[in-house]
Amino acid sequence: MAKGAKSQKRSQQFWTNFILVVICIVWMVPILGILITSFRPSQDVFNSGWWTVFPHREDVEVDRITIDDSVDVDGPITIEGETATFEEWREGITLEDGRKIQWYGNKRNRELVVYDKQWVGFSTDLTLKNYSDVIGGKTISYKDAQGNTITRVGNNLGGAFLNSLAVAIPGTIIPILIAAFAAYGFAWLNFPGRNILFTIIVGLLVVPLQIALVPVLQDYVRLSLNGTFLGIWLAHAGFGLPLATYLLFNYISTLPRELLESAFIDGASNFTIFIKLILPLSVPALASFAIFQFLWLWNDYLVALVFLGEKNKTVTIAVAELVGEKGQDWHLMTSAAFVSMVLPLIVFLALQRYFVRGLMAGSVKG
Repeated sequence: MAKGAKSQKRSQQFWTNFILVVICIVWMVPILGILITSFRPSQDVFNSGWWTVFPHREDVEVDRITIDDSVDVDGPITIEGETATFEEWREGITLEDGRKIQWYGNKRNRELVVYDKQWVGFSTDLTLKNYSDVIGGKTISYKDAQGNTITRVGNNLGGAFLNSLAVAIPGTIIPILIAAFAAYGFAWLNFPGRNILFTIIVGLLVVPLQIALVPVLQDYVRLSLNGTFLGIWLAHAGFGLPLATYLLFNYISTLPRELLESAFIDGASNFTIFIKLILPLSVPALASFAIFQFLWLWNDYLVALVFLGEKNKTVTIAVAELVGEKGQDWHLMTSAAFVSMVLPLIVFLALQRYFVRGLMAGSVKG
């Protein structure tokens, strides 16, 4: 029985790890494609897939054949022992030895290109020009699939990136600090209306923020806060406080009572206990909510568009404009996408060890 249980456990671990590896690969492949495409020259992006930067077999031009002027190109044309019409040569004919012959241009050219399958190594033709084009905001020029030079007005994604930082960092810190104070009060202090207030806060979790946008915007217009960073900080703080207070309350309420009672006996004030004990012990819960709040603020489009608009546009607004203006320019789109996603990835990977601990905080009472 013991041997069978161990074998079953190993089998379950194998399939669990296998499924996790598959999920990671499925998740990483598009990101790898975006990253590679963002460094490729524009003409390469239009003509081939991102995977062609890796070693692969492809048709390489090895020779050119010129048709004599005496040959009637309107009828069947015989080349290298193969007879076909112009349209068929235009599509390309594969010979028995594996070579491919294809008509180049129109009938007047009377020229065919001979291709052969050959191994191509890693592509080193990578560039940072795509990033400089989308970040700088200056006039940009690049080549399309046919080699034509296209000139466009650039998008100032660098300024939008800084605006997103100016929104996300204070918008994450402010509600965490306020919610931590509130959670400590609800968990360890007795005051009139405590249960009613906490019930109201929990009830606010189910209220969609969209219904509050218009009333808040009207108040902001009267107070001249619309289009300012202060206005969006206050808006995000208000929208994020219910969830932050609930998460931190679940964690803080599970801290050992004896620890806080000892601090009270030693003469520590509530503020000292909060600063010296509660905050250091609540790092997992604080980091867990910081991930939620930062990712929400960084990826937010609606609230930023309503309260900031075009005056101080964030990355999400700038990328949305880029999609509308240059949706067919993949080299610019992938560069902008990676610029917008690299910081959230860094934040999540840096704090992910606290993520599960913070979510599970308070779920088990000991």
